[in-house]
Amino acid sequence: MQILNDTDGMTLALEWAARGMFITAPNPRIGCVIVQGGAVIGAGHTQPAGQAHAEIEALRDAAARGNDVRGATAYVTLEPCNHHGRTPPCSDALVRAGLGRVVAAMEDPNPLVAGQGLARLKAAGIAVASGVLAEQAYEMNIGFFSRMRRGLPWVRLKAAASLDGMTALHSGESQWITGPEARADGHAWRARACAILTGIGTVKADDPQLTVRGIDTPRQPRRVIVDSNLDIALDARVLAGAASWIVAASANPAKEAALRAAGHEVIMLPNDAGKVDLPALMRELGRREINEVHVEAGAKLNGSLIREGCVDELLVYLAPSLIGDAQGMFAIGPLQSLELRQRLKFHEVKQVGEDLRILARIPHI
Repeated sequence: MQILNDTDGMTLALEWAARGMFITAPNPRIGCVIVQGGAVIGAGHTQPAGQAHAEIEALRDAAARGNDVRGATAYVTLEPCNHHGRTPPCSDALVRAGLGRVVAAMEDPNPLVAGQGLARLKAAGIAVASGVLAEQAYEMNIGFFSRMRRGLPWVRLKAAASLDGMTALHSGESQWITGPEARADGHAWRARACAILTGIGTVKADDPQLTVRGIDTPRQPRRVIVDSNLDIALDARVLAGAASWIVAASANPAKEAALRAAGHEVIMLPNDAGKVDLPALMRELGRREINEVHVEAGAKLNGSLIREGCVDELLVYLAPSLIGDAQGMFAIGPLQSLELRQRLKFHEVKQVGEDLRILARIPHI
């Protein structure tokens, strides 16, 4: 592939970053390509936490191909780090390798970096630039940016409904309102999240697994269950296969002991009403280095999360059907005035199979 300009180089680097979509958390998904004379001579993406970052992978790739990187240009989808974390600074490695120029899509929001990586390169005589395809780089790591800037994960609430906004019949029947393509797409969104969150109502009604299926991913997101009174059954499918976090508000020593004996963690976060303190939960998930939370819950918890300012984005699949009097997506209201309605901004609308996928963001960001 011939790289003719910085946009070409960064486009390819973003493609490499996407290869690490499911493996890099809590680190960001970063891609790096090294270009000499318009030809790609090395490329790589960030590996799981504690392993090599994208820049190191690209340098190794170039060396394995027998390519000399001195004077070359590196395109990186986020500013190279300049601190010792789980790995040494990537900026130092680029300086030692003798790169001539480094182009970053964005500066790193991590306060341990925040421009220092580019400054280190510039001080070593390497030409630097940033701001190339920054929006695309931001979207790929929106959860990392959220956690670095706010101390909170990016919370994406998913719902699937008929065109009149119904998610299930009053009997609970809901399989399937949307088509197979939309369901597969939903699993891809699950796979990119660090945690999947649901409520005890959904666990009791549907006994879901909340695992990623049909997607080639090396890890499953952490499952988080909001269960104020610790009503969860020990044989619930959501507890099978991996440790879950159960978030409660009322103590139940016997149930807590049984859950912990099975490898799960109980987190007590009560609010003044005796329910789980949802904003405190989001702060706790941020503290635990959770970048993206994928919510799949019922109307009651969905409404509470929105009402308490815990949701950043809605991921809604709408099927071309009408159900009528049934269960809705969000338990909000009744409102006394339209001025109190939750306003949204459409971010993307796309057809997936026969259904529509709508990404709508809550404009508090």
